Amino acid sequence: MRPNNPFLISGYYSPEYFCDRERETQTITDALYNGRNITLIAPRRMGKTGLVKHVFHKLKEQQADIVTLYMDIYSTQNLGDFVRLFANTVLGQLDSAPQKALSRVAQLIKSCRPVFTFDELTGVPKATIELAPAAEEATLKEIFDYLKSSDKRCYIAIDEFQQITDYPEKGIEALLRSYIQFIPNVNFIFAGSKQHVMQEMFLSAKKPFYQSTQTLSIDRIERSAYYDFAAGFFASQHRELTQETFDAIYDRFDGHTWYIQSVLNRLYGYSAAIDERLVAYAVAEIVAESTYAYENLLNAYPSGSVRLLKAIASEGFVKEVSSGDFISKHKLKAASSVSSALKKLVDSELVYKTAEGYIVYDRFMGEWLRNQGF
Repeated sequence: MRPNNPFLISGYYSPEYFCDRERETQTITDALYNGRNITLIAPRRMGKTGLVKHVFHKLKEQQADIVTLYMDIYSTQNLGDFVRLFANTVLGQLDSAPQKALSRVAQLIKSCRPVFTFDELTGVPKATIELAPAAEEATLKEIFDYLKSSDKRCYIAIDEFQQITDYPEKGIEALLRSYIQFIPNVNFIFAGSKQHVMQEMFLSAKKPFYQSTQTLSIDRIERSAYYDFAAGFFASQHRELTQETFDAIYDRFDGHTWYIQSVLNRLYGYSAAIDERLVAYAVAEIVAESTYAYENLLNAYPSGSVRLLKAIASEGFVKEVSSGDFISKHKLKAASSVSSALKKLVDSELVYKTAEGYIVYDRFMGEWLRNQGF
């Protein structure tokens, strides 16, 4: 069954609905196929997850019997959360016969009690675990033992991998590295959105994962390839998306994939001729739907932080937030107060630092803030 709207804003469907990323896809596919782990760095909503799923699709075309697994650890808070999610993702997935899966899991997982359910369509067992607080490290070792004991080639993507640096337990990077380096039938994609944290984890000689992976950063989809992709779908509707209109959308959101996809998704769902007014209507509709969420979010921040956020939004990009010109123009407090507020906004991912400068991370929120005035 084909999707009703080709401009997907979540999930992955098939190569037909995936735009470009040919070089990145080839780079990751070649690395994994040849036994190299990959570190994939990009801002959130730039298309990391879609790229990973696309790579997995390509790998399965090459090797039908491989196992590909994806887990997003953004919501995990500690090692116990990680181990539970890891177990739920992995256990039972590397065995073609349900009875073999049950036997191997029961044989290798001794530190906790796995509970099995079965997929109604495939019959593949899925294990969840009851994890005792003192058993996290033992269970983690057993999960890696389960992976290592399989004769299946497996690729595992761990998204938002930088989250492990916030766990209260010490030495988690070294612990994971100690298992990952001795598991030849499994290769990993470590994906993350906090560029400075990911680079520190994998490129600093002081860190356990230093030089253990091939590193790849992804940026915007190339403009002309994206236009050809989008215009083709509108042409199938007998509608024209002009280069000028597409360029306006691309530039407005600085090539950031998810925001462009969101606008194109709305435009595809409308029946009117596509022009600047329809684009403005689509953006306004999306932003209006999030107004209540944005208001509630900002209520949790002091007025100085909100004022700084609005100032950054009004500029689009700010190279030097603590510069005298920027502070005086927007009537902000002293440079020390601005620096403190900026750090909190960056840490909470309301503001993101790019090569061009600081931006409001959520581009639609930036649109909303610009409409609020001061």
